[in-house]
Amino acid sequence: MLKVSSYPHISSETTTRKIMFIVIAALMPAFFGSIFFFGIRALIITLISIVSSFACEALCQAIRKKPITINDGSAILTGLLLAFNLPSCVPYWVPVVGAFFAIAVAKQVFGGLGYNIFNPALAGRAFLMASWPSIMTGKWVVPRLGTMSGIVYSLPVEMTSNATPLTALKDYSSVLGLPELLNAKSTIYSLFLGMRGGCLGETSCLLLLIGGIILISFRIIDFRIPLSYFLAVFSLTGILWLLGVTPVTPLFHILSGGLFLGAFFMATDYVTSPMTRKGRWIFGIGCGVITVLIRLWGGYPEGVSYSILLMNATTPLIDKFTRSRIFGH
Repeated sequence: MLKVSSYPHISSETTTRKIMFIVIAALMPAFFGSIFFFGIRALIITLISIVSSFACEALCQAIRKKPITINDGSAILTGLLLAFNLPSCVPYWVPVVGAFFAIAVAKQVFGGLGYNIFNPALAGRAFLMASWPSIMTGKWVVPRLGTMSGIVYSLPVEMTSNATPLTALKDYSSVLGLPELLNAKSTIYSLFLGMRGGCLGETSCLLLLIGGIILISFRIIDFRIPLSYFLAVFSLTGILWLLGVTPVTPLFHILSGGLFLGAFFMATDYVTSPMTRKGRWIFGIGCGVITVLIRLWGGYPEGVSYSILLMNATTPLIDKFTRSRIFGH
């Protein structure tokens, strides 16, 4: 006898809770790395962000008279990712405000998990950047065993010693000898290991790469989005480097800023990224192109967060035009 039922017809033991905690586990190398590079303050800011997200989620669901689902791990992940997008020197109230916006406004207002249009952690960071830019970018902390810009040699001018790699490129690229230092093997080595200034969880490309490999190995994320993201940034900056538009190599652009964190852990968010394979290629390429445009011609030295948020808005349109042909039609 044939029983007709509605889709989906494939069952799986994978749950939302399991997926969330695998992603959290994949972020642990970068989390412990942030404590090593920036000290105990990194731990405190991360805990404040997680607890604030946890509490805000429970409060919003209680107000909406919805089932409390804080044990699914999504609020913990949002708090962790938000902390990773904050400098270690921010006041302790900053992650509280950012967590409130991320959970209450960017997530619960739209209906909760599965209904949000934008990545909550990135929306929280964008809100903080728009509200308190001087706090978010005004002061950075030199990481342990590293330098602010990642350059291990003496800098051409004293003022660049307080600049992160992308800020140095943005504000001081015309300084004689600086591009050569940014392209040096020692600088690339520092960028890869995380011995440079930046937000808590974005500095070490090595630790984030380990986490990304874990997610791909467990099939938690699709490789298409991060791969297309990296290829788009590398190809576009490579062309612009050959044309003399940017003085640094594509490898510098790949390893600097929050590209690894964004490509592996935020652009791949299930809810805000396309469902189709072709759509994921388009999504990643779009993120890469916008990132490069903001870095080279925008008002901010970094464009990863805004590129992902902008592409989040296009996800429904991408899914509409790249969906598979329905069987029988």
